[in-house]
This record gives sequence, C-alpha cells and structure tokens, in this order.
Amino acid sequence: METEKKMKWFFDNICTNDWNENQDAGYPLQKATEERVKLFPEYEDLIRMFYGRWVEMLGEAIEGTVSILKSFIDNPKYKVVALTNWSAETFPIALDRFEFLHWFDGILVSGEEKTRKPFPEIYQLTLDRFNIKPEHSIFIDDNLRNIKAANQLGINGIHFESPEVLKDQLKTYSIHI
Repeated sequence: METEKKMKWFFDNICTNDWNENQDAGYPLQKATEERVKLFPEYEDLIRMFYGRWVEMLGEAIEGTVSILKSFIDNPKYKVVALTNWSAETFPIALDRFEFLHWFDGILVSGEEKTRKPFPEIYQLTLDRFNIKPEHSIFIDDNLRNIKAANQLGINGIHFESPEVLKDQLKTYSIHI
C-alpha cells in the first residue's frame, strides 16, 4: 500500500498526466525527460524510468473491448477509425504489440499531428481526413473531457467505462453487439 501511495504521489507531482500529454502532442521524449530531470534531480532515476520502462507500463489489451471492435470491423457498413493521444515515438511499439491496431480503416496519432485531444483541431482533422460527418459518428473515449470536446463539434460521444457498459451504451444508437 505504501508503494502505491508513493507511486501515486510521483505521478501526481513529478511525471504528471499534463507532462505526458505534452509528449502525446509531439514533444520529444528525450527533451521532455531531460527537462523534467533538471526540475526534479532527486527523482532522476524514476523520471528516466517513465519512458525507459514504458513498455512495461503499457499493459495488455482489454479483450472485451477488442471483441467489440472486431464486431465493428467485421461489419462492412461501418468505417472504423482511431483517434489516439499517443507519442509518435512510442506508438510504433504499440503497433508491434497489438494486432488489433492494424484493423482500423485509419488511425490519427496525436504525436504525429502535433496536437491532441481535447483540442478541437484534432477532431476536425479526423473528420476531414476520413470524410466523416460528425452527426453520423460515434466517438468512444475513456476520458470524459475528450467526449465533451467532441460533442462541441456535433460528434456523438460515449464515455468508455468497461466493455459491458459500452455494449449497453451502443444500444442507444441502435447498435447491438
């Protein structure tokens, strides 16, 4: 329990979500790491581990969600694209690790575009690039902030909580998985 508290404190105060999102928007990992080490030299080893051991933090696929994705992919009436906040430097690792990332009709990676969710530009870029009408789309994301931003552009949104909840939420759009 003490280790979990220390880890939470570290992520809340040193390698924060805001700091990581900066890299998701295209900021170089090495530069970000060096800047963070200068700010917090007493945590240098832990800061370097953040991206140095990033693969270990990546986790595994959520199989129930992959199953839902497969249902959409297998149905030719749907265009399925991904919009992800992800560093351009680490996304190739995820592509190698997760076969399902190759199933999409297209993927827009924030780090490659130099912007990220919840900024409106990335949603508009996705709509334009993949010729999607907002009112005919459903955006699924685990961050409510991102859903609200998509809604501002007329994009239907579902706040992902679990595969089971997602199946129920899809019924709102007459989609039965």
